[in-house]
Amino acid sequence: MTPPATLLGGDTPRGFVFALTAYLLWGFLPLYFRLIDHIGMLEVLAHRVVWSLPIALAVLLALGRTDTLRVALRTPRMLAMGCVTATLISINWGVYIWAIHSGQALEAALGYYINPLFSIFLGAVLLGERLSARQWVAVGLAALAVAVLTFEAGRLPLAALTLTVSWGFYAYFKRSLPIGPNQGFALEVIILMPVALVYLIWLQSQGTLHFVQAGPRDLALLVGCGVITAVPLMIYANGAKLLTLSTIAIMQYIAPTMIFLIAVFLFAEPFGTARAIAFPMIWAALVLYTSEIVGRRLRRPPIG
Repeated sequence: MTPPATLLGGDTPRGFVFALTAYLLWGFLPLYFRLIDHIGMLEVLAHRVVWSLPIALAVLLALGRTDTLRVALRTPRMLAMGCVTATLISINWGVYIWAIHSGQALEAALGYYINPLFSIFLGAVLLGERLSARQWVAVGLAALAVAVLTFEAGRLPLAALTLTVSWGFYAYFKRSLPIGPNQGFALEVIILMPVALVYLIWLQSQGTLHFVQAGPRDLALLVGCGVITAVPLMIYANGAKLLTLSTIAIMQYIAPTMIFLIAVFLFAEPFGTARAIAFPMIWAALVLYTSEIVGRRLRRPPIG
C-alpha cells in the first residue's frame, strides 16, 4: 500500500487543506452571526443544535460509523461524559454568539488566543505535565495581559475567559470519550436536542419565536446555523488526524486572527490603550508557546 503524500515532518497535503478550510470557516463566523444579531442569542444557539443533528447523522451514515454512537447512547458512563462535553460546548457556542451580537468580537478573539495557553496550564495542574521555563513565561504573559485588561476596564474580560475555560475543559473531558470526533459531536447534539426543542417550543408558546415569523433570508440563515456549526468541526476533526501537533499549534491562530481583524476593521470595535498593550503580550506568549512545540519537534530524532 502506498503511504499518503506528505509535506514536512509527517503532515499531509490533505490534512493541511482540511485544517485550513476549517480555520477559515471559523474565522468568518463573526460575519455570519452579525447578520442575525437581531435574533435572540438563545434562539440562535438552539438552531445551531437542531440543524447540526441531521448533518452529523448523515455524515455518520455515509461513513458507516453509527455503531459506536449506538454503543455510547447505551453506556451510562459515556453518556454522562457526553452530557459534560455537551454542556461545555453549548456554553462556548452561546457566549461566542453573545460576544458577536453585543459588539465584543475582540473579546472572542482574545479568548481563542488564550485558549492554547490555558490548555497547557490545565495539563500542568490536572495531568501533572511538566512545563518548561518558556511555557511558564508564556502562561505568565497571558495572565498579565488579562490583568492589564481587568485594570483598565475595572472588571474581568468575562466573555474571553468563559470562551477560554469552556473550550479548555471541553477539550480536556473530550479525551475521556472513547469514540471518534464525528461520533462524539453527534452524541453531543443528540443530548442537547431535547433542551433546544423545549426552548423553541416555549418561545413559540410566548409568540416570540423568530423562526416562524422569519423572511426567506433569516430562515435560510437560521437553518444554515447547522451547516456552519457541524461542517467546520467535522472537517477539522478529519484534518487534525493528518497533521502534526506543531502544525496544528501554528494553524490554530488563523481563526482568532481573522476575528481580530474583522472586529477592528469591519466592526470598528474600539482598540484602546489596554488592548494595545494586552494583545501584543498575548501574541508574544503564543510565539513562546509555539516555538517550544516546534523546538521539541526539531530535536526529536528521525524514525528509522
